[in-house]
Amino acid sequence: MKVALRSQCISLLFRRSPTASSLLCRGHIQTHLQSQAPIFIHCANQILSIPRFYTAVSRVQPLQIKDDTIFALSTASGRAAIAVIRISGPACVEIYHALCPNKPLPKARYATVRTLYDPSQSATRVAVLDSNALILYFPSPKTVTGEDILELHVHGGPAIVKAVLQAVSNCSSPSSPVRYAEAGEFTRRAFLNNRLDLTQVEALGDTLSATTEQQRKLSVRGTTGRLAKRYEKWRTELLYARGELEALIDFSEDQHFDESPAVLASSVATQVQDLRDHIKHHITNATRGELLRNGISIALLGPPNAGKSSLLNLIVGREAAIVSREAGTTRDVVEVGIDLGGYLCRVGDMAGLRANRSGADKAKLIGLVEEEGIKRAVARALDSDVVILVFAPHVKEDGSVQMELSTEVLETAKACVERGSKILAVINKIDLLPWGLEPYFSKTVEFIQAEIGSQEEIPAFAVSCKPTNGNSAPNGLQPFLTGLISTFETMTAASSPSGSADPSVWQESLGASERHRELLEKCLEQLDMFLGQVRIDESLSEEDLDVVVAAESLRAAAECLARITGRGDAGDVEEVLGVVFEKFCVGK
Repeated sequence: MKVALRSQCISLLFRRSPTASSLLCRGHIQTHLQSQAPIFIHCANQILSIPRFYTAVSRVQPLQIKDDTIFALSTASGRAAIAVIRISGPACVEIYHALCPNKPLPKARYATVRTLYDPSQSATRVAVLDSNALILYFPSPKTVTGEDILELHVHGGPAIVKAVLQAVSNCSSPSSPVRYAEAGEFTRRAFLNNRLDLTQVEALGDTLSATTEQQRKLSVRGTTGRLAKRYEKWRTELLYARGELEALIDFSEDQHFDESPAVLASSVATQVQDLRDHIKHHITNATRGELLRNGISIALLGPPNAGKSSLLNLIVGREAAIVSREAGTTRDVVEVGIDLGGYLCRVGDMAGLRANRSGADKAKLIGLVEEEGIKRAVARALDSDVVILVFAPHVKEDGSVQMELSTEVLETAKACVERGSKILAVINKIDLLPWGLEPYFSKTVEFIQAEIGSQEEIPAFAVSCKPTNGNSAPNGLQPFLTGLISTFETMTAASSPSGSADPSVWQESLGASERHRELLEKCLEQLDMFLGQVRIDESLSEEDLDVVVAAESLRAAAECLARITGRGDAGDVEEVLGVVFEKFCVGK
């Protein structure tokens, strides 16, 4: 009977109880089990007395928030129709009465027109700062920062904005200090007052810095809070799995479970393996999301005089690079940022790759400057997400046409494939082909595919940078850009585990930041350490099973997940906040 009750208690705490998360404190567990047998209380107390376990489930003490009232200009500085000054803190009501003497406090969340006065003077016409300001008052705690909020919508003239800001600053007193906000301080207070979690804070930063449509969509995914819920769900699963192992430490010596320790550990390992697969897909998606956030790096790689600079100018829609009949005019990397189909891209035009030819023909010799340009071109290509191979036919003196496929270009492209870059091929200057495109195009693409050794089919396009038949658009440019954008879509599509019921939920993981990915990789390392100690096949003997070490791996993995949402150790949270909020502007 006693053994059965112990097993039921452990199952209640760590496996089947739908309210287990609400019972993870000593008082709630004891209250919930009072109607049961005394052994329940004994089991719960023993489990919660384990220092490592209790530390993991206990809430982190909230960081201290300063009592200062802060204010800042929340709109862009400079001349504008309207400027918004945001004030947050306990002195909001006092500031209102100082700026609007003898006027009642506006109804909460209702816009009210008021005349603003200089608080250092009597309320006369001379002391008017703005005669038609719109005032909004938001009482705590249901505000963006969790504190009282006062918003002043004033006319956007620089002189008016400066005068109102100075007037707000003059409302400061020793008992109610008022000061200008630091960068990101409003959002910091929202986090500290549990109005936002850390993943939402980072997504908010992405929202403010988004310049393309794909960046906007990425930032919106992160502001929903679903990422934090997913991380917390994973952390809870690790907590329950660890609790089962911790129970073996305390109860296996004097009691017998229905399952052997090896079988129980194997069951936990199965759960951890499933979680590991999910985290691995999440890391993959986080890497793809970074392409949307930071931009896709594109390299134009080819031999000299293949038309790379002309192609770059067509892509960006302006003369970004010098175009000349003379080969080798591009020496350094010419990099241009552009929005292509909503994707932020960094396109690099580089020196053409060729070998140094010895002999009497000085035109074939490579100078020191061009040699350095070739080195930079190879390095830029190896560091790119997408490499566009640009080849072009060469017209000989006898009028015949030969397709030049540089060995140096193909070798570099092969190295790029090995590093995971996507490869596209462009046959440029097709207007020089006198007998039609197909014989040259198909054979060239087959040769490139064979030489590079790519397992994926290389998309290939035929382009002429010269307008044809009076059309403004060069021949083949639009299909090439469409294919390029299609490659972007493939590169940034969300990955999901096999058999996933709803793959669309994995779209949220694209919004994971680089910080999330690094912590998830550390979490994955700890899970791998656990799976290296505990096998799923139940063949592990009890002598070889080190439950303490295995449970410690799960604790470290759960701590990595807690640090993502900002609920880890207090010192770690403060360090993370400094990194996150330093990217914010003042007034947000």
